Amino acid sequence: MRIESAVTSISWIPSEAIPGVMRLPFDIGPMHYDNPPSEQLTGSIPELAGSGQIRFANDLRAWAEVDKGGIVDSGYSGRGWMGVTRVALGPRSLNFPAFPLHDIRPEPANDGASVRFLQTAGGRVAFPLPRKVTRPPFVQIASPLVWTTLALTLHADGRVERDLAGASPFPRHWLYDDKGALIKKSGLTDFRTWSDEIFGTRTPWGGEDSPALVTEVETALERELSRTIMRGGTKPKIRKLAAGDNLVEQGQAGDELFLLLDGVLSVEVDGKPLAEVGPGAILGERALLEGGTRTATLRAVTPRRVAMATADQVSEEALAELAKGHRREET
Repeated sequence: MRIESAVTSISWIPSEAIPGVMRLPFDIGPMHYDNPPSEQLTGSIPELAGSGQIRFANDLRAWAEVDKGGIVDSGYSGRGWMGVTRVALGPRSLNFPAFPLHDIRPEPANDGASVRFLQTAGGRVAFPLPRKVTRPPFVQIASPLVWTTLALTLHADGRVERDLAGASPFPRHWLYDDKGALIKKSGLTDFRTWSDEIFGTRTPWGGEDSPALVTEVETALERELSRTIMRGGTKPKIRKLAAGDNLVEQGQAGDELFLLLDGVLSVEVDGKPLAEVGPGAILGERALLEGGTRTATLRAVTPRRVAMATADQVSEEALAELAKGHRREET
């Protein structure tokens, strides 16, 4: 019996992810942020990369032959894909190809009952990024590398596990299954670390990967509401907090709704952690619906950025539907 499966990462640059003066080429041109990828991939990865719809993709595909309940043979397929960078020059837009590096594929780890595949793919964008860095030579001209390291485990009984084993700190990375459905997300983008430290040995091609903080996917309703908050008529206020800080505390009064743009938040009730949520999560709706009192403490697990919205930006019906899934102390 032959088992085949896949896991794919799509890497993209979200708005509000770049700090300080480095934002200028994105805010006023010629560079651009990316729209969030779809929760369901449509079209082939080569087509998406060639058209500029995606920046970078790592497409790990693998197979295993099972005989008498054990895995007797296995192999890789798939590869990394570098998209093009679109640059606006007046009324025209030009595409510049990125520079890929060779894919890294260790020998599959086969114990008979399962086989685990790893694939690192990435490269650098077409444009230089002159900057000071934290170690010799203290100045870099070429842009830092972007990559993901994907893990795919095939079990002899047909089960499949997919994970993001490592990734560059920037930009954001989303994971998809073999049906093209969004299944996981990287929880944190760190432009400063990426621009200051990611070169030389601090890359998989230099012998060192970066661990990835992975979070679960938000609901379809949260995705819809996030578009309303970020692209509606009122520009939300962005709040930045350090790891360990509280966004709100249980029992406080409050009338704002929160969209987590980056990082991870712990949801705590009566001092007990009930859940951790990542980018795309919308929180705080119960205070708007239930008398203006916060029902949980929201604590930063990592540095994070939060968009703050008002009640009139979202319908009461949508808030009520959102609240049904957020009664974590009851479930």
